[in-house]
Amino acid sequence: MRTILQRLQEIFSADRIANSVAHFAPRFVIGLIVFLVFYLLYRVLNFLLARMTRRARVEPTAATFLLMAVKYVVLIVGLVMALEELGLDVTTLLEGLGIVGLALGFAAKDTLSNIVAGFFLFWDKPFVIGDLIEVSDEYGEVREITMRTTRIVTVDGKLVSIPNSVIVNSKIRSYTMIPHLRLDIDVTIGVNENISEAREVILGIVRGDERFLKEPPPEVVVITIGDYFTKIELKVWLRDPRIHIPVREELREAIKNALDKAGIVMPYETIELVKHDPDRKEQE
Repeated sequence: MRTILQRLQEIFSADRIANSVAHFAPRFVIGLIVFLVFYLLYRVLNFLLARMTRRARVEPTAATFLLMAVKYVVLIVGLVMALEELGLDVTTLLEGLGIVGLALGFAAKDTLSNIVAGFFLFWDKPFVIGDLIEVSDEYGEVREITMRTTRIVTVDGKLVSIPNSVIVNSKIRSYTMIPHLRLDIDVTIGVNENISEAREVILGIVRGDERFLKEPPPEVVVITIGDYFTKIELKVWLRDPRIHIPVREELREAIKNALDKAGIVMPYETIELVKHDPDRKEQE
């Protein structure tokens, strides 16, 4: 026990601690300065690249990934050089961390899969920042694509973060990747109503409206003929796909009012009630 106490006194003696601090402090300050220099370099590069990408009108998704790559590369190089100034053998340290990283990789496999999926989204580009998309039962505008998630803002103002791995393995509908979008509006009229007359009434709503394309021209086609109704559909190409929701709602109301004004009856199911007469059956 006496030997242990003596050894502890030697280790934690004031002189030894002072010598260790005096030896380590300059290395720590130099390492800190090196890292700060690389951090400032990253900030400068980030500022310059942000301005260059805006002036060159680089697609926002590509610009985001470029800035993110520069950030990680510059800061990792700065951290490695700072550790070397502290006297640490980075090669040996990385070898030791490799085993730990393997264990962490198994524990964080979902996070790693999201990061890999983020790179696939960047290269494949099924959508870009600013697009209106529908994915995983969510519809909204893409606001940000990170290494782990894609964030969209829904029409009711909610911010939804969807893991990139989910998006890569899901069906994606983009409403703005193609310049124009076709609106399909279903309408039902009575089975005895004149289809040609209803067609002219509906087409009259969209003719001359600059929000819709003249080519391809709008059309109204018959979809289904039922027992008491005829289902027709307006097909019209919208010039600006970003306004498809309010325009769709507007068209539904306008079609209903126009058909009512033209005297075209909307379908309704009728039920006939027949009184049962048992005496009549016996007479027959």
